[in-house]
Amino acid sequence: MKNRSQGGLVYSTESGRMCPNCGQPVAACACKASGAPLGDGKVKVSRQTKGRGGKCVTLVKGLALDAAALAALGKQLRSACGSGGTVKDGVIEIQGDHCERLMMELTRLGHPPKLAG
Repeated sequence: MKNRSQGGLVYSTESGRMCPNCGQPVAACACKASGAPLGDGKVKVSRQTKGRGGKCVTLVKGLALDAAALAALGKQLRSACGSGGTVKDGVIEIQGDHCERLMMELTRLGHPPKLAG
């Protein structure tokens, strides 16, 4: 195990990946939860199939919300589309091609989107 000043523990078989800032497991990272919003406020809706085995996923990027609000909005958008999805690194992923439906829903919720790609 390295000295903490030289980078610290990167991976542990007990808890998986470790945060380089706080030294906690990534799932229980304290510094990530208290961070600023990841988005820039310019909401972009796009469709992607790359790296997903030909399956289509609709992405919503650029929302200037904290992690809890982003997760709540993701749940609301998934239920509006009647589809599954997730929130990863400040990006909401909805399974399927729902660009137009998501744009209408985001506009209704006060987040004016642009179609990207």
